[in-house]
Amino acid sequence: MYTPPAYAEKDEPLLRERMRAWSFATLVTHGAQGINATHLPFLVDEESGPHGLLTTHLARGNAQYHDLKAGAPALVIFQGPHAFISPSWYANRLTFPTWNYTAIHVQGTPEVVEDVAAIHAVLTRTVATYDTPLGGEWTFEGVPTDHTASRLRAIAAVRIPIARIEGKMKLNQDKSVADRLGVIAALEAQGDAQSLAVAAMIRQQPDLELA
Repeated sequence: MYTPPAYAEKDEPLLRERMRAWSFATLVTHGAQGINATHLPFLVDEESGPHGLLTTHLARGNAQYHDLKAGAPALVIFQGPHAFISPSWYANRLTFPTWNYTAIHVQGTPEVVEDVAAIHAVLTRTVATYDTPLGGEWTFEGVPTDHTASRLRAIAAVRIPIARIEGKMKLNQDKSVADRLGVIAALEAQGDAQSLAVAAMIRQQPDLELA
């Protein structure tokens, strides 16, 4: 990922926190049939290796399953908030439009998990991570055993020990305080979720805390 120094984020605990927040990510591999990409929910852990571990699951019928079984290296892309930025929002308007965005790229060699009990454990944890906090009452105990067994046979779990993690937070760090305050005001005035999220992240920059 092309990342000028001003936009590089190297705080790995922060990156893992944002990976959890942006956890519906894109798994990319290159195998015998070319490039494959699948959009999946990921669990993010700090165990296993120096950079942590990603866990997900996918259908065995997915062509990417065969890439993973063959040991293809993986790239996982976590996409955070983004927004178009107009030069008219800057104090210094002698510049060009741009796009603020946030992204984290993770690379590693996947391990396919075929054991039924292990797959069941991954799915149980996924439900606990995404459904339970919403007040969901669904559990595997409420589903007939044969129905669950057929589902477990149709999917595989995937573990990706993180070999490399890159964070890019392109949030006008190369602009003056006045320019960034203008961007914050304009984004907050737009009021949509993406604009508000980008404005909030810019406002967190240390030199803007007292501005």
